[in-house]
Amino acid sequence: MEEKDTTNITVLIAGRPYPLKIKAGDEAAIRKIVKEVNEKVNRFQLNYTKKDKQDCLSMALLTYAVDLHKAQQGDSSDGENHNDLSEKVQQLDTLLDHLLQ
Repeated sequence: MEEKDTTNITVLIAGRPYPLKIKAGDEAAIRKIVKEVNEKVNRFQLNYTKKDKQDCLSMALLTYAVDLHKAQQGDSSDGENHNDLSEKVQQLDTLLDHLLQ
């Protein structure tokens, strides 16, 4: 990645900050994904009050993986939903790659 094409941002996932170095054009998508992940984690926390944030984050990630698996198996009859889901999973994968760098 060239330095001029990147930007540094910090995102909060399940209350923890993660500094990222991303392509400048990816920021809006990454922030949208972070928001969706946090909302899903929050829903799990409300439904499973005895679970910690790590458990809720893991369950949220699992739901994305299950949705992707179903889409890849052809369970989705709507091609647009499949493309949208694939795009979201790709964006999530990109975010995780940045987090693990």
